[in-house]
Amino acid sequence: MKKSLRSRRRNSRIAAVQFLYIWEVNRPDHLESGIRSFFENQPEERDYYSFAEELIHGAIEKIDEVDAKIRELAANWEFNRIAKIDLSILRLAVYEILYRHDIPPIVSINEAIDLCKMLSNLDASRFINGILDKLKDQLDRPLRQASND
Repeated sequence: MKKSLRSRRRNSRIAAVQFLYIWEVNRPDHLESGIRSFFENQPEERDYYSFAEELIHGAIEKIDEVDAKIRELAANWEFNRIAKIDLSILRLAVYEILYRHDIPPIVSINEAIDLCKMLSNLDASRFINGILDKLKDQLDRPLRQASND
C-alpha cells in the first residue's frame, strides 16, 4: 500500500475514533448533521475522509453487535467503566474485524494499538490488545489478508 494511502487511512481512522467518541458522549439528534458538522472542522476536505465515513456509519449501524462482542470479550471488566476513548477505539476495531473482510484483521488490530498509543495510554493499549487478541482467536478467516466473503 502506498504511503499516502496508508496515511489517509490512518487519518481516517483517527477521525472515525474522534467522531465515535463525540457520538458516545453527546449523541447528535441527527447522525448526518453531526457527521457534517464534525467534518467541517477537520483539516482536510470531507472527501479525504470517505473511509472514515464508511467506518463511522458501519460501526454505528452495528453498534449493538459490536458492543455485545466487546462485553463478551471483556468478561471481567464492567462495560460502563471502559474509558470512552478506549471504547471508541475498540468499537472501530471490532467493527472492522467482524464486518470489514476487505481489511486483514491483523491490520485492524495493529491500527487500534497505534491509535491507543496516540490517543490514550500504555495500560489502555494492553487492555485493547488483550480484547482484540481474544477476538482474533475466534476468527475463522486468514489474519494477514483480506477475504472475499
